[in-house]
This record gives sequence, structure tokens and C-alpha cells, in this order.
Amino acid sequence: MSDHHHDHDAPLPDTVLRVKALESLLTEKGLVDPAALDVLIDTYETRVGPRNGAKVVARAWVDDAYKKRLLEDATAAIAEFGFQGRQSEHMVVLENTAKVHNMVVCTLCSCYPWAVLGLPPVWYKSSPYRARAVIDPRGVLEEFGVALDEEVEIRVWDSTAEIRYLVLPQRPGGTEGMDEEALADLVTRDSMIGVGLAGSPGGV
Repeated sequence: MSDHHHDHDAPLPDTVLRVKALESLLTEKGLVDPAALDVLIDTYETRVGPRNGAKVVARAWVDDAYKKRLLEDATAAIAEFGFQGRQSEHMVVLENTAKVHNMVVCTLCSCYPWAVLGLPPVWYKSSPYRARAVIDPRGVLEEFGVALDEEVEIRVWDSTAEIRYLVLPQRPGGTEGMDEEALADLVTRDSMIGVGLAGSPGGV
């Protein structure tokens, strides 16, 4: 989506201003500790969230038995890491291949597996993404910088309150000698939603 990049000099959206005003008010009244709030946000944005999903993906890349369990019963396989709850009660993992590319949307609201992906990005909750991901998935992917060959089938999966999806991106080439931790560093949040690809070793 074109709105997933932010102009830092642009005026803040009304919703952001309201959140900041509410945060300031709660802080002034001593109801919220700003430092604790920063830790909570960082936890869900960078540690509890996408890092968890990246560990799951990396394990599937190196362990065929785990990958088989993950594709057959994602909820149980992900729970082996202790990742569960927080809107991740029933998970389904979708494997990207050379012939099929999966991407996830929630057309009704913003159902999202917090335990493995953290806080949902702003664009994921936006009406343009929710509508266009279904109507023009190839165009949406191109806006995210993902240009797929025409013969690659794109499948769009609609998350619900009952089922949350995690995309298992293709393992990048040139990673044969890398361990799980190094592989996890190549896995991005966007690649696990399906609007991005896993990074290349030594690349961005």
C-alpha cells in the first residue's frame, strides 16, 4: 500500500494526535508511567511479536519434522515455543513456494496473531489495504516492492476471529550454512503477512 511509508514532516493523523493527547493526560495524572509504556510497546513491536514468528519460521527452514507439524497443526507447533494466546489461539500456517505466494488480510476488522507478529501495522488495519488486497493483490504486492512472475499464483487469506494466519516465506538462497538464530534475522514481519519476502544474507 502506498500509505505504509511515512513522511516524518507531515502533520500527524487525527488518531495519532488523540492517542498522544490521551497518553499525556494519563501521564500527568500519574496513571501511566511513560517508561513502562515504552517498554510495553517495544515488547510487542520488536520482541514478543515479529521475533517470535521469525523463530518459528527459522525452525521450519532447518527442521523438516517441525515444518511438517507446523503445516499440519500450526497452533500446537507454535505452542512448542511457548507462543500462544493473544489472538493466536487457532493458527494456520501457509507455505510460500516457487509457484504459490500467500498473503493475509482481515477484510472485516484487523484480526492478527499478536503472539507471533506483535502489534498489527497501521496499514494492515486500513480500509485501502483490506479492500485492495482482495481485489488487486498483485498490485498491492508491487506497492510493497514485491514483483512476482505472472505464473506465480497469489492466494489471499482472510483472517477471522476464529482463524489467524502466518505465512511461511521461502528460505532465501545462499543460507545453507546459517544457523537458526542467523536465519531468524532474515525473517521480517511483512514476509510473515505475505506482503514482503525474507531478506537475503548480507542484504537489507
